[in-house]
Amino acid sequence: MNTQLRRAATAATALTMAVSLAACGEAGSGKEDKADNKTIGLLLPESRTTRYEAFDYPLIKAKVQELCDDCKINYKNAAENVSTQKQQFDDLVSSGVKVIILDAVDSGATKSWVDGAEKKGVKVVAYDRLAEGNVAAYVSFDNEKIGKLQGEGIVQALGDKAADARVVMINGKESDPNAAMFKKGAHSVLDKQVKEIVYEQTGEWSAEIAGQKMGAAITSLGKDGFDAVYSANDGMAGGIIAALDSAKVKDIPVGGQDAELAGIQRILKGTQSFTIYKPYKPEAEPTAEIAVRLLQGKSIDDIATTKIDSPSTKGVPAALVDAFVVTEDNIKDTVIKDELYKVSEICKGEFEKACADAGIE
Repeated sequence: MNTQLRRAATAATALTMAVSLAACGEAGSGKEDKADNKTIGLLLPESRTTRYEAFDYPLIKAKVQELCDDCKINYKNAAENVSTQKQQFDDLVSSGVKVIILDAVDSGATKSWVDGAEKKGVKVVAYDRLAEGNVAAYVSFDNEKIGKLQGEGIVQALGDKAADARVVMINGKESDPNAAMFKKGAHSVLDKQVKEIVYEQTGEWSAEIAGQKMGAAITSLGKDGFDAVYSANDGMAGGIIAALDSAKVKDIPVGGQDAELAGIQRILKGTQSFTIYKPYKPEAEPTAEIAVRLLQGKSIDDIATTKIDSPSTKGVPAALVDAFVVTEDNIKDTVIKDELYKVSEICKGEFEKACADAGIE
């Protein structure tokens, strides 16, 4: 081979190697391969329930930053739309985030997302609702026990009338596994301790829909056809109580859940009998710590000390938090003591006198 041919061949070989190396560099620098070890994804399901924006997000963010001062939270809210949440989840995975805290809009829809993410080295922490798929951990309340507390709250509100009482049940959204557990727990109490469940529907976690269902129950049963109303949460209880008021139905015990500010105020006013207080801080902070530890490759065994089965996965490491019934008698010792709300937030305007009567000043 002459000198010119040798030079041409050498140049061609060098060019081929350069192209090959460049191609490898491009593959390694793509979004799908870029690990982000400082960002935790946080996907919450909706904002209609006040807890998510007021408590869950800020508490999780604050704890993450306390534990890891250079860590960040990439937060998105799905506004109750499964497709929106799926896109948000995919975007986090594509951006290289390696830990995602997921409170699923529809837990049954998440299996393929979670399993696909796991294959890419992404760990998912199921928060509040047990997402399907091979999640790394689950943090929530014992939701069947919460349903039992709700059932017991109805029975206590009815007093000696409970055994002959007819109860209307307005349950949570059917696609939410928590709603099914609340319902199961409530039935385990009510089916034994009241006379009959005379009307049962889903309120879709919507005050408006729950109010409509309550109106339909009044039309179907008559104003004297029921003695108490189980509401799966406080937001729906607001709609139910408005429907009862509109129909001029009085002195009907209504129970809720979530210890929303409006629910606490209705308890003081006497239109709602009780709520279930789920302390958000003891739920949010362990979740944040689990996420940080997973990001850092550390064990979570001392936090997630029990095991839970989902329909798709057995033995999910879990941390479960206790909840409490709140009535007028213990508002001071629960939501005020824990600084969920200030007295000034609860006792303003029309609620000032009710607070004074309850000894809350």
